[in-house]
Amino acid sequence: MSDLIKDLPEAAQTYLTGHRLDEVECIIADLPGIARGKAVPASKFARQDYFHLPDSIFFQTITGGWGEAADDDGFIEKDMLLRPDMSTASAAPWTGDWTLQVIHDAYDRHGDPIPYSPRNVLKRVVDLYHQQGWEPVVAPEMEFFLIARNLDPAQDIKPMTGRSGRPAAARQAYSMTAVDEFGPVIDDIYDFAEAQGFEIDGITQEGGAGQLEINLLHGDPVKLADEVFYFKRLIREAALRHDCFATFMAKPIADEPGSAMHIHHSVLDMETGQNIFVGPQEGETDAFFHFIGGLQKHLPEAIAVLAPNVNSYRRYVRDHAAPINLEWARDNRTTGIRVPLSSPQARRVENRIAGMDCNPYLGIAASLACGYLGMMEKLRPSAQYRGDAYQGEGDIPRVQGQALDRFENATALHEVLGPEFARVFSIVKRAEYDEFLQVISPWEREHLLLNV
Repeated sequence: MSDLIKDLPEAAQTYLTGHRLDEVECIIADLPGIARGKAVPASKFARQDYFHLPDSIFFQTITGGWGEAADDDGFIEKDMLLRPDMSTASAAPWTGDWTLQVIHDAYDRHGDPIPYSPRNVLKRVVDLYHQQGWEPVVAPEMEFFLIARNLDPAQDIKPMTGRSGRPAAARQAYSMTAVDEFGPVIDDIYDFAEAQGFEIDGITQEGGAGQLEINLLHGDPVKLADEVFYFKRLIREAALRHDCFATFMAKPIADEPGSAMHIHHSVLDMETGQNIFVGPQEGETDAFFHFIGGLQKHLPEAIAVLAPNVNSYRRYVRDHAAPINLEWARDNRTTGIRVPLSSPQARRVENRIAGMDCNPYLGIAASLACGYLGMMEKLRPSAQYRGDAYQGEGDIPRVQGQALDRFENATALHEVLGPEFARVFSIVKRAEYDEFLQVISPWEREHLLLNV
């Protein structure tokens, strides 16, 4: 056990100082990004090199059903080997005892990575960058709502009640008073993040009622995806302590803005450490424009991954703080692709398409894949958009079915993300979409029942 403790990251060691480790949660993200796995006594974890889970966890839909994602041997639920990545060992400070979480990687019985495990998909894309001598760097922004407890799915979602006793109000973007309303929840978010060794770059009030944004520092894509995966859990746990829910739905409340996971991208030369988007005279390079061109060409094919649920497409509404097209511009938040103001060495490209409901591993992988294809294919973007892009034409799929059609025909994107991942993802998401289409909504009953 002592060998286990000394090999932990510093934050985990600090968390356990003066305490005995009781339990380890061995976890992995499934396709929707839900944590799956097992909780084991610490003594058992110290003795095991791996544990088994059936690969069917990646064929499960968001409703608990199953996509018929059989391979050539049929759907026989093969066991996977899940091996811990001890660099991810992190506190679970909301538990009643002293517990660590450890993210695991999935392998088959031959030791090969499971191709449809989301963390493996992202590692595959990062490796393609490395093969070109490039180091991809990302910085995610996480938007979410704090809402009143919702125990009846038939009831509308309502904002949480803040310290003042009044429900949260909309259109209070960047208001410090609004942030203070959620102070007790935010305090716990900071405390949990500190215990887990995560550094928050900032928390702001967004435009929706009870909507917050957390910015993370830029860094390695896999590490940042791990942090977003962990953050979703810790934010939910912090909210529950204060009798409210945290939701990462793309569009939880009608007539309010949706929640995005904006992804900032830059790429470094692995030999020099220099940003390849910056030229000798600090100008914008061909690689910079090719990356944007790749996003413009391939994001329509990848939106099924960045907007993975039927609710995701409700977010893309004109004048509601979400893009409706893939125009690009400098310092313009109405476009789907934005180049923020920065120093030359901090030059980056922001993808504003991804919803906060996406799996962080898959969302970052898909976004990086589009930029990678642009640089490999030397694509040129359209001219920079001038003015309000909401006045332009929409070119983003409006429903999940359209997005899946585009994804299923995207052979170049499949080669980057992995053909077997693309096959399983498409089958599972088709199953979810077909299930959704069996549900008759209140709108249909109200307006069609007696009128058509």
